[in-house]
Amino acid sequence: MFRQTRLVEVLPEIHAWVLPLATAAVGMDGGKKNVPIRLTSSSDFGALAKPYNLRLPYTPAVIVLPTTTQHVSDAVVCAGQNNVKVQARSGGHSYASFSLGGKSGSMVIDLENFQTISLDANKVATVGGGVRLGNLANGIYNQGQRALPHGTCPGVGVGGHATHGGFGLSSRAWGLTLDTIVAMDVVLANGSFIHTTSSAYPDIYYALRGAADSFGIITTFYLQTQPAPSSVVQWAYSIPNMFKSAAQSATYFSHIQSFAQNASVVDRNLGIGIYMDGDSTFSISGTYFGPLSTFTTKIAPELLRTLPTPTKSSAQSVTWIQSLTALADGQPLQQPTTGYDLHDDFFAKSLVVPTSQPLTQTTLTSYFDYMIKTGLGNANPWFSIINLYGGPDSQINNKPPSFSSAYSDRTALWVLQHYGYTGSTTAPFPQGIIPFVEGLSGSITKAQPETVFPGYANYVDPSLSAEQAHRAYFDEATYARLVGVKGKVDPGKVFWNPQSVGN
Repeated sequence: MFRQTRLVEVLPEIHAWVLPLATAAVGMDGGKKNVPIRLTSSSDFGALAKPYNLRLPYTPAVIVLPTTTQHVSDAVVCAGQNNVKVQARSGGHSYASFSLGGKSGSMVIDLENFQTISLDANKVATVGGGVRLGNLANGIYNQGQRALPHGTCPGVGVGGHATHGGFGLSSRAWGLTLDTIVAMDVVLANGSFIHTTSSAYPDIYYALRGAADSFGIITTFYLQTQPAPSSVVQWAYSIPNMFKSAAQSATYFSHIQSFAQNASVVDRNLGIGIYMDGDSTFSISGTYFGPLSTFTTKIAPELLRTLPTPTKSSAQSVTWIQSLTALADGQPLQQPTTGYDLHDDFFAKSLVVPTSQPLTQTTLTSYFDYMIKTGLGNANPWFSIINLYGGPDSQINNKPPSFSSAYSDRTALWVLQHYGYTGSTTAPFPQGIIPFVEGLSGSITKAQPETVFPGYANYVDPSLSAEQAHRAYFDEATYARLVGVKGKVDPGKVFWNPQSVGN
């Protein structure tokens, strides 16, 4: 890490602001703006700057720890005046470390002090920009037995998650986290603080819901909650012999894909996830908002028909909080508001499979052939997760014409995540992981070249150029509109990362 003298040497253009502000922050100069900051010389800077993905460490020029929106505004204005790029940090889980700027020398605005969680009379949750998903789930349930669609990792922050999608197993029933946003409080590049809705600053409301990292710092979200279900069917099946024959495995998966599109057994209330890894694991699991008897007598038999007999099976009715806890994979729902210290060392890619062009038998054979020949027994651990986004009556895809946001994947059938990691947060990152993960995705895209496979922005891929990322995460019309909004509200590109709008 840079010493403070090195910071001055590398970034002289901000030193004139950083030093007086640092002095004010410790109470040594009451005449300056009292914005709490951390420099590289601060004792806790290393912990605050530690990335979730240890493969991609960056050293911010300064980390701002605001406690008020005025602090955020003052920091953004100073950064803009001194040509320093800015990124928000909500939970800090960006796969590409964009919440640290995506490069060294940026200003990071860490929202860990924005922890409000409250329900109003209309059951709209007011949520601070630094709230983590587990704390959000607990907070709204304890206050009013309410729920939201969101991911399963309780330590993920609401900011990036909600503004780039926000998928959970309840999303086919309730939509994405992004779809629940009814309003936001945001600081723009000129330091102005606005409350945006579908009718107040509609272009900004549109852009933030899909590309917020390019447009502002959201200090507060307003999210429309759902009544928490009184019970949830939690189900899981471990399927053997899925890595014996690529052709046979492709046939098995084709059945699962047909099942997922079968309206006689599948409706919005069924959530499905598939997990595979290098230890020959193939599991299919999910949730169902309905009677256990309906799942066990109607849905499960059709899902399992033609598949190998599961080696492990479970289907039970649990409470909403018990379901979220089970999905959290051993992590507690309640997460620390400061001192969060969960990290990994990995490379990941995503693919979105369009409903109009499902995975073909040839493509699936190529995919399983690659896993069998290259993935089983691989020296480096990896996994693939496949989630059902589409299918009958999916509330991710089933949006009225009046619903408009910068999130572009409203025709997805599946979203795939391919993830290779070290298995140790202290070991050097093996270079073989990246080509292996790229090969997993390539085994699909090369076998089905007639299909355009977008990506999912919450699994952001740092190996993509800005142009490639824009094509992966936005359709052409959406991106053109975003560029227009960017030119109006942030012409100086204060809010920047390597893949931000306008790059």
